[in-house]
Amino acid sequence: MTTSPIDPIKLDKLAEVAIKVGLQLQPGQDLVMTTPMSALPLVRRITEHAYKAGAGLVQTIFSDEEMTLARYKYAPDDAFDHAADWLFEGMAKAYGNNAARLSISGDNPMMLAGQDPSKVSRANRALSKAYRPALEKITGFDINWNIVAYPNTEWAKLVFPDLAEDEAVHRLAEAIFAASRVDQPDPIAAWKAHNAQLKDRWTWLTEMNFASLHYNGPGTDLTIGLADGHRWKGGASEAKNGITCNPNIPTEEVFSVPHAQRVDGHVSSTKPLSHQGSLIDEIRMTFKDGKVVEAKASKGEDVLNKVMDTDEGARRIGEVALVPHSSPISKSGILFYNTLFDENAASHIALGQCYADCFEGGTAMSAEEIASRGGNQSLIHIDWMIGSDKVDIDGITQSGDRVPVMRKGEWA
Repeated sequence: MTTSPIDPIKLDKLAEVAIKVGLQLQPGQDLVMTTPMSALPLVRRITEHAYKAGAGLVQTIFSDEEMTLARYKYAPDDAFDHAADWLFEGMAKAYGNNAARLSISGDNPMMLAGQDPSKVSRANRALSKAYRPALEKITGFDINWNIVAYPNTEWAKLVFPDLAEDEAVHRLAEAIFAASRVDQPDPIAAWKAHNAQLKDRWTWLTEMNFASLHYNGPGTDLTIGLADGHRWKGGASEAKNGITCNPNIPTEEVFSVPHAQRVDGHVSSTKPLSHQGSLIDEIRMTFKDGKVVEAKASKGEDVLNKVMDTDEGARRIGEVALVPHSSPISKSGILFYNTLFDENAASHIALGQCYADCFEGGTAMSAEEIASRGGNQSLIHIDWMIGSDKVDIDGITQSGDRVPVMRKGEWA
């Protein structure tokens, strides 16, 4: 009998944290879970903890790498212009009936690296359009939702290419457990303390009500105007259904909504971006009046520009997030090739859709009201890292004064 490279006790703790901290699943509440097939050991444990918490019905939708690749090898060309809209309409209906949503991240980040970029782009565009009804329930924070990760073998081999397969999976699993705080004696208490610290940060930022943030560092001189009536968030948040959840596990960020028309200057990425099977590295962007007017990358530039051609909002930003350089994920020194982790290693911005809940009273606002306050709308939401121990950030007050927010990547 072989021993699993993944610690079963910590895996069970991760499942418990997903239900009790990530979702705070309520008695009688249904759960819709999406997951790669490879994460089945975690899915089974999450399902157990969900029913122990009183879940009504747990419904899981699986994906599989071999089946995904079969589409790219054998499907007719026009198949890449549609997606399963009926599935996402059903998910939106479930969320409308107060089902919680849990996503397990763990696919091989480079799964589509060898496929035709045009087909990948078309398939993503079709998927984004079909997913919209369900996504709006999530970005509008109608329900409690959460993302956790599982150490897929192909992902582990990408992160630790010099290790034997089992050792790579073990190392990735341990890194996931540490970042998710389930390597601690009482993970739920650890999350309570962490959420309190994040709340102190975002409360101060909201009270300051900065007009903009100014970033200065190597290759970066960028001013990000903040949306009218913005507020900051981070860690645990209350959804419209009254349930407090932690959408991302792990998380080290506090975040808000920029004004889609008020971003100016140039900025350079500080870590690579892994997106749909492509690594996009050394990104350099220039913004004018909120819009990207020039985008370069040493690797993956064509993919980056295809993504920004998705729609009008794809060349503007919808999220600004602050993360200290000393965050546990940054200190691990690991490039995860997975945004859930890599975005928590550095301050970042996101091209595309904003979060309605980052406005005071935003969950009750229409899309038109959000847009009038400066909130961006798009089919995409792609985070990329612009913070490091060489980047300073100042808050610019409504009267034009400068207040230090971060110095050399740390809270000032």
